[in-house]
Amino acid sequence: MQTAIIISKKDPAGLNIKENLLELFPFQKTTEIFDNNFVYQLKDIKIYTTEKESIYCENIDKQINADLFVFATKHEAASKINSLSVHAPGNWGKAEFGGKDKKLCIAPASLLKMALLKLEKLAKNTEWEIVQECTHHGPYLEKPCMFIEIGSSLEQWQNKKAGQIIAKTILHILTEKIPNYKIAFGIGGLHHTPIFKKVMLNTEYSFGHVCPKYQLDNLDKEMLKQALDKTKEKVDLIVIDWKGLGQYKERIINLLKELNLEYKKAKELYK
Repeated sequence: MQTAIIISKKDPAGLNIKENLLELFPFQKTTEIFDNNFVYQLKDIKIYTTEKESIYCENIDKQINADLFVFATKHEAASKINSLSVHAPGNWGKAEFGGKDKKLCIAPASLLKMALLKLEKLAKNTEWEIVQECTHHGPYLEKPCMFIEIGSSLEQWQNKKAGQIIAKTILHILTEKIPNYKIAFGIGGLHHTPIFKKVMLNTEYSFGHVCPKYQLDNLDKEMLKQALDKTKEKVDLIVIDWKGLGQYKERIINLLKELNLEYKKAKELYK
């Protein structure tokens, strides 16, 4: 599998992660140039550096020949908490931060779970909170892709330990055997999906796409089908955060029944 790790020169967290990738692993500088920057390679993994912000790298899969795209970036939050996060890109509604309106990317669900578990292991007994986020923002690609991020402000983005943890996690998911997880699509809850994270950590299920409560106005039949189609693996189950559906409970359940889709409440899957 050919993998492209994408780093933005405008992103201090991305540059931190790149520096650690080159320090920790035997990447070699190649003669290949992308966006005026040298490309580095380790076997079938290449590091590409771009002048654009990662979320605006639209159709970068048309410029780079790879089977998987991993965007190593910053996560910005007013809370300024120490966080390391993973998620799939895509827009449930209007594309306000890159990508296309109501277009999801292909989510590599198994790799997202592998990354979450490795982050948890490497960050154990540290100040870093591990977060699985819902599907959000651009860019739009037609190849499987994921984001792995350092949050939430400049101090954390430049933290060397965080850069090391992310770098080690990226190489782990790209070089180790991918487990045969069961695959789920999550509906409801908060942006940082704490309920679905519990499912990921305590069951054999892995989430590709997650549509949070604040996007449920946009979750119609077309978007639900797209979430299933745009998961790299076959989706085995719809998992709902029941409390996190709020006033949308009846509409979402009717939609799932109309499409004859099997679903379970998240708390039925773990104690």
